[in-house]
Amino acid sequence: MSVLQCHHSTVRILAVLLFAAALVSPASAADTESVVYNFTGGNDGGNPAAQLIFDSAGNMYGTSVVGGLYGCGTVFQLSFSGSQWNQTVLFDFDCYATGKNPYGGVILDSAGNLYGTTVAGGSGGDCTGDGCGVVYQLAKSGDTWNETVLYSFTGGDDGFGPGSALVMDKAGNLYGAAPDGGAYQEGVVYQLALNNGQWMQTVIHAFTGGDDGAVGSLGPLLLDASGGLNGVTELGGKYSAGVAFRLSRAGNTWNYSTLYAFQGLPDAGFPYGGLIADSRGRLYGATYFGGTGGLGSVFELASGATGTVLTRWKESVLYSFQGGDDASFPTSTLVFDAAGNLYGTSSSGGVPSCDCGTVFKLTPRPGGWDESVLHSFGGATDGLYPTYGLTSDGNGHYFGVTPAGGLYRQGVVYQITP
Repeated sequence: MSVLQCHHSTVRILAVLLFAAALVSPASAADTESVVYNFTGGNDGGNPAAQLIFDSAGNMYGTSVVGGLYGCGTVFQLSFSGSQWNQTVLFDFDCYATGKNPYGGVILDSAGNLYGTTVAGGSGGDCTGDGCGVVYQLAKSGDTWNETVLYSFTGGDDGFGPGSALVMDKAGNLYGAAPDGGAYQEGVVYQLALNNGQWMQTVIHAFTGGDDGAVGSLGPLLLDASGGLNGVTELGGKYSAGVAFRLSRAGNTWNYSTLYAFQGLPDAGFPYGGLIADSRGRLYGATYFGGTGGLGSVFELASGATGTVLTRWKESVLYSFQGGDDASFPTSTLVFDAAGNLYGTSSSGGVPSCDCGTVFKLTPRPGGWDESVLHSFGGATDGLYPTYGLTSDGNGHYFGVTPAGGLYRQGVVYQITP
């Protein structure tokens, strides 16, 4: 539980996993996983921490926490040419004004600009001694990507240490969560809006640590069709095991609602990844702890027609992870395929001699869901500890990153073909 009790949970989880990576003696593995890029920890970056994205041309984008010219992280692109993926660093963070340690990856706008966050750096304040983090934009000019810092966090009521991906609405406003700071020192949900040529940050909810939860998640917020923001907190809530929440907009006012308070074992508890929705508006996610064995779970939230917001949403645990050969302690945001199957990654479980994480699949059946492990990490070079989830290329392949393992023990980009 100690990992969950600190506010910089994203950073701490990865640090623990990277330390463990130096201690394992990997076992062999052979299945549908293949490594498409090995990070060296040098100028190409190291310890990737992102849910990858694709552009319309099939290029992948992500972030590495360390490495690059200054050792403080990169934004990278992978492009397929001939028979292999080729990696290019688009931007190197300088550890100071431009940001330091980008977690969570990037998003694209319709013009091809990239947006992301760093947990440290910037010019807003000291916070943990190395800056409070930034929101940045990368825009391409010729063959060069130029960074603009849209906002530097100060560590006050505006929050600090943003480590999850952003989301953008139709008007071009950006939304994200910071796990630290805020009026109650329990993190915030914020908006960045362009006003007269300047980006302005507004806190739309400051978590109190009480029934509304505490500490934003590793995954991005979910923007729904009505413009509402759905998310989870890792801590807080009625049972101190995190909550699922919604922020709905009425004019210039955002109204907060707790959809569900997680109860912990045997219920789900302590969600780290973000939420996703199916075509009927049901919400799905994974929790790091909870479930019948306390090793994590996958849950569903379905809304009924009557009752208050809190009583109208009903939660079901779809699967409780078992550990051992099975997955355990998932931190990822899930993804659906066209058939309605769910895919995710776990930071632990799999090959017992390694306990280095898995890719798992949940398949719906009448009356329940069946879980299967598609890949157990722990081979000689296949990567270790996949803390972030998968991204589909639309052709039946899924791609993800691990922050450790690989040929140089600095992480990999991998492909899974179920």
